[in-house]
Amino acid sequence: MRRILIAALGLLGGLGALEARTILLKPGRDDTTRLQQALIDARPGDTVRLAAGTYRLTMGLSLDVDGVTVRGAGPGRTILDFSGQEGAGEGLLITSSRVWVTGLTVRDPRGDGIKSKGSDRVSFTDLEVVWSGGPKSTNGAYGVYPVESSNVLIDRVTVRGASDTGIYVGQSRHVVVRRSLAEYNVAGIEIENSQHADVHDNLVQHNTGGILVFDLPDLPVKDGHSTRVFRNRVLANDTPNFAPPGNIVAQVPVGTGIMVMANRRVEVVDNEVDGNASAAVMVIAYSRPFTDARYNPLPRDVVVRGNRLGRNGFAPAFPGGADVAAAVGGTLPPVVWDGVTRFRRGEALVAEPVRLWVDAPAMTLGLGEAGAAPQAARPGPLASPADPPPPDLAPVILPEDQPGGR
Repeated sequence: MRRILIAALGLLGGLGALEARTILLKPGRDDTTRLQQALIDARPGDTVRLAAGTYRLTMGLSLDVDGVTVRGAGPGRTILDFSGQEGAGEGLLITSSRVWVTGLTVRDPRGDGIKSKGSDRVSFTDLEVVWSGGPKSTNGAYGVYPVESSNVLIDRVTVRGASDTGIYVGQSRHVVVRRSLAEYNVAGIEIENSQHADVHDNLVQHNTGGILVFDLPDLPVKDGHSTRVFRNRVLANDTPNFAPPGNIVAQVPVGTGIMVMANRRVEVVDNEVDGNASAAVMVIAYSRPFTDARYNPLPRDVVVRGNRLGRNGFAPAFPGGADVAAAVGGTLPPVVWDGVTRFRRGEALVAEPVRLWVDAPAMTLGLGEAGAAPQAARPGPLASPADPPPPDLAPVILPEDQPGGR
């Protein structure tokens, strides 16, 4: 009996040792080593709690333990300062699942701010990523950057100064981006090569382009589809494009409100779009040459309805845009489609219908083939297809145990 009791007490002791812990850190000497060690020592269920203050970091941080929460005292109170960072890596790289990062500011990372790769159930809430010197091509590319991840929540996040995209979701599934602010980036919010994403109740202003929904070739995950863009405010995206040359977003015209490129089943509904000089909504094909045999560069089955469209299209900055505007009275209608329905796959010319349902004034540039020169534009009115639009996309529902709440 005594041996059984000792064994039972030992088992209970072992279970107690596995209970969730809080690892508390305060700013001090050698913040990089102490904070990275805490992320290494953390066990599933633990919280790494960062007290208010500025942590001066000289290297990027990484987390590869499942089930960890990294919690600060709030944006502007807990600051991870990477202005002295050596190298060009991320501020924080996450390669584990069931992770929640909340309540802190990432300032001046050399590379991306916060990135997750290959994660499931990862949440970024109440965060700020800023480049304090304003828009510069030498800033990091992405503020918050989940890639190849699933069940992603981005909520109440602010990003300023990213040289590519403030909030960028790439090659991911089941994504919610909500109640966030993206300003003074090249692109505010981008959903790229992802499936089932809801982008709603965000303020996207003073970027080069506001909200982008793209599908690109030559990536491991392709066929982006089923994105809902709704109840956002997309205002005065007027920052000159400062992306490094060669980046795909370097081609985004200043003054783009919402752009859908080569993606399918996209809904743009109930947004306020105002003050965007090039266009309120642009729907375009991918125009560069590609060799990806499975890639389709055309946008397909796009619904644009119920939006509040103010003054847009008054100074279009895309190639040939000024001439097109002059031909239609000086200002473009709110919705512009490039009119591409054909593309080259090797030597073959592929044609496919592009269905675009619009309840606002709209026009087609009539370019016909992907990659056609602006001089080939044949502007004309755009009519919605005779057949009814597809059924509304279903909301994205994250798992019950999503860190940071549903």
